[in-house]
Amino acid sequence: MTGTSAPDTETALQSEGARLARRLAQVLHATVHDQPRIQLIGHSLASNLIGAFVPTVEHVSRRAGRPLTALLDVDTFGHLAIHVVAADGTTRALLRGADLLDRLLFTAGHLHPVVREHLQRAVGGSEHQATRALVDCLRSKPVLSSMQRQLSILLAD
Repeated sequence: MTGTSAPDTETALQSEGARLARRLAQVLHATVHDQPRIQLIGHSLASNLIGAFVPTVEHVSRRAGRPLTALLDVDTFGHLAIHVVAADGTTRALLRGADLLDRLLFTAGHLHPVVREHLQRAVGGSEHQATRALVDCLRSKPVLSSMQRQLSILLAD
């Protein structure tokens, strides 16, 4: 770990949201006028998915009798990383934030069809519809299944 301060991790998280938004802008049907909405969607997904992953790792691993600690950090390139440490202090994993988001939202390099459907609704709808579509995306089976796979990988060994 680099021992960075909280504002650095927040800046890195915002960068991940912006990166995700740029990628979504390339794959979702949107106009130039939709770009602020896509930015909001990218930031929202990054904050919610990474924000949920950290405490979920800790909760699930504790319940499984193999407690892990997950910490947000910034790597040497200024990118967000999730540092997963076992109870004895050994590093179990170092996941880049971008990699985690890709694993949760994309399949074989393409936005999962169910995720795409929810996010397309978020782009084109009212604020209420966009909020509902984002929640539906976060709770969708592909996202939750991918989260479960990531947790299983961390607990295996």
